[in-house]
Amino acid sequence: MKKIVILSAVTAALLTTASAEFSFGDMFKDMKEAATSMSKDAKDSVASVKDGVVETSKSAERTVTNVSSDVKDSSVKVSDDLKTAEVSTSKDSRDSLVEVSGDTKDAITNTTKDIKDGATVASKDIKDASVAISKDVNDATKTVSADSTKNVTTVSTEATKSVTTVSDDATSTAKTASTDVSDSVKSTTDSVTDATKTATKEAGVAAKDVTTAANDSVKTATTSVTDATKTATTDAKETVNTVTKEAGTSVKTVSEDVSDTSKTAIDAVEDDDKK
Repeated sequence: MKKIVILSAVTAALLTTASAEFSFGDMFKDMKEAATSMSKDAKDSVASVKDGVVETSKSAERTVTNVSSDVKDSSVKVSDDLKTAEVSTSKDSRDSLVEVSGDTKDAITNTTKDIKDGATVASKDIKDASVAISKDVNDATKTVSADSTKNVTTVSTEATKSVTTVSDDATSTAKTASTDVSDSVKSTTDSVTDATKTATKEAGVAAKDVTTAANDSVKTATTSVTDATKTATTDAKETVNTVTKEAGTSVKTVSEDVSDTSKTAIDAVEDDDKK
């Protein structure tokens, strides 16, 4: 405040000095008025500041009250909302759990039923497949066994026939040779006794050779037929049939060859006797 008064006085002095008519009374009067005016203004300012502070305090109080009320209302509302939300959530959770439990129960029941049905079907299919496979294997075994038996019987019969034929041919050849030799011996004269004996001896040797060859051929044919029979039985029906035909042909060929050999030997003996 003093600084303001001094400043005002200095200002007035300067103005007064600059003026042609200088008066200290006017200067002091002006200073007084200025001081009074400034004091009044300062008082008004203080009052205004006081009123402003009071108003601010009241406004702050009202604001605090309003805020407190709003906060209280908000807290109550939030609490109510939370309670409502909690109740709703609890209800929804319970309903969801009940629904999920029901769905889970139904799903487990359906799954159990499906598994049971699947196991039943699979068991039935496996049983049917096993029965069918067993039946097929049994039928195949019976067929192979029957075919093998039939083919073995056929081969055995053919072999027996062939052996019998070879044996009969060999016997006939031997008898024929013996008869021819005897006839040759009887028809010869005493002058050719030595020649007859020699021819008889050679004929006997030839007959033995023919008999031995026939026996060897029979043994060889029998062995071949036996081996062919074993091979045919192991391989299959078609192979057995083929081997049977080939074995029969081979035996017949051997028999014919033996017969031809016997006849050739007999003819040779007869030719020697005639000479």
